[in-house]
Amino acid sequence: MLKIPYPYHLCSAEQCRRMDERTINEFGIDGFTLMEIAGTKAADFILTEIDSKSHGLFICGKGNNAGDALVVARILSEKDHPVTICFVGGADALSEDTSKNLELLKQLKGNITYVEWGSGFDFSKYDFVVDGMFGTGLNSGVRAPFDEVINEINRSDKTVFSLDLPSGLHADTGSKMGNAVLADFTITFGALKTGFYLNDGFEHSGEIVLCELPFPNHFKEKSAFLIHEDWFSESNTQQKKREHKYDGGVLYIIAGSEGLTGAAILAAQSAWSTGVGAVVLITPKGLLNIYEKNLTQIIKKSVGTDKDTYFATSHFEQVQSILNEKSGSLLIGPGLGRDPETLNFLQELLSDFNGNVVIDADALFALSESDGWKKPDEANWILTPHPGELKKLLHSEVRDGFDRLIQVSKVAKENGVTVLSKGFPCVLGTTSGNTYLTGYDTRIFSRAGFGDILAGKISGYLLALKEPDSACIKALIEGKQKADAHFRNSKSELEPIHLI
Repeated sequence: MLKIPYPYHLCSAEQCRRMDERTINEFGIDGFTLMEIAGTKAADFILTEIDSKSHGLFICGKGNNAGDALVVARILSEKDHPVTICFVGGADALSEDTSKNLELLKQLKGNITYVEWGSGFDFSKYDFVVDGMFGTGLNSGVRAPFDEVINEINRSDKTVFSLDLPSGLHADTGSKMGNAVLADFTITFGALKTGFYLNDGFEHSGEIVLCELPFPNHFKEKSAFLIHEDWFSESNTQQKKREHKYDGGVLYIIAGSEGLTGAAILAAQSAWSTGVGAVVLITPKGLLNIYEKNLTQIIKKSVGTDKDTYFATSHFEQVQSILNEKSGSLLIGPGLGRDPETLNFLQELLSDFNGNVVIDADALFALSESDGWKKPDEANWILTPHPGELKKLLHSEVRDGFDRLIQVSKVAKENGVTVLSKGFPCVLGTTSGNTYLTGYDTRIFSRAGFGDILAGKISGYLLALKEPDSACIKALIEGKQKADAHFRNSKSELEPIHLI
């Protein structure tokens, strides 16, 4: 079981509310103190990003998000920064803790001014903006005059610090509630929100800075985990040293058909690069010469005759015999094609193989066309669908990123399979019910060939680590690291070969 540190837990708005309330009501740290801690940590970060004596515009609503902003304003004022406060809806009917912080601010002698929002508001006077309008409680569309304020913030060229959440963004789904602030930095309190990484959240949140609050550990909740190399590198995922090439098992790959041999080649090369002792590519005999020329390190086992260029049901017993030669894992699907004979072969093989299997590409199509998922009891399946394949597997629409998160998590747990849903972001659903999200821009991988590379990596690490969750996460992290290294050293477009 992977141990993920709390800063990488993703929470819903309701979970954040419960943790906050329980800390106040059961543990005894009052809300005003929590607000002071949040605002102080936010101010400390903002001070590292702004120049001395720079002038801040603090745009506030009426709730506790405004109170956080007033704490920041008080601290920055005491550090000789000019501060201007704008209550968009007026300063009456503020929350209790926000009112208390406004009274504290009014006692200071620094350069503090109060302005009203109106047409022609001039942003040129200010060096940065602190967004304290809406927090996690927003559940309806942004209305006037806040929608106009957000438009003007987004048109300005000022650095924008959003507190807890960019105003107008839904904390859970990451969808704009009509309109949302485009933050340069989101300084979030207590826990990361799932919405940062879904739908519009990635574009609107900017750099995310977590300010932890003193929630007792036994009050902490989570909806998902953020995949990150910081915690994964510290977990126990080291590969065992081999005594010989077959020690630990063999990785079998069933892939390729006429015109689609590149998918099999990329998958095999990618799997080999993970350090496995032996990769065996099972191929129709008519394609063998192509693989002999391109895959020198890979063991090739052919089935059928020289005229066979795709898998058919007549190959089943030969393939089954090869798979029984040595224990190991199986990658099946890349470039297999969708001939009816191939689909029948795939469905028969998947219902028979009683081991660890990564099911990709055309094997996923075959699975979606079958009458139910006939998974052997001892088999561990990892499904790696892209958005179109996921929709076909689920036999339902996937409305948005949040809906995909919910559906992937549900289908993985209910069917006892691991599902790595490719897309932006990648969503990993597991048999335990734990769900993981990528927090980086995965759109750079949305080209032909990258899926074959990822399938090969997952398969290699599954053979070595024996843990489906760890295999998927390790493959994703390695892909990001290699992509980052490529872009550090080159301005050329990312190619699949750069990840092998």
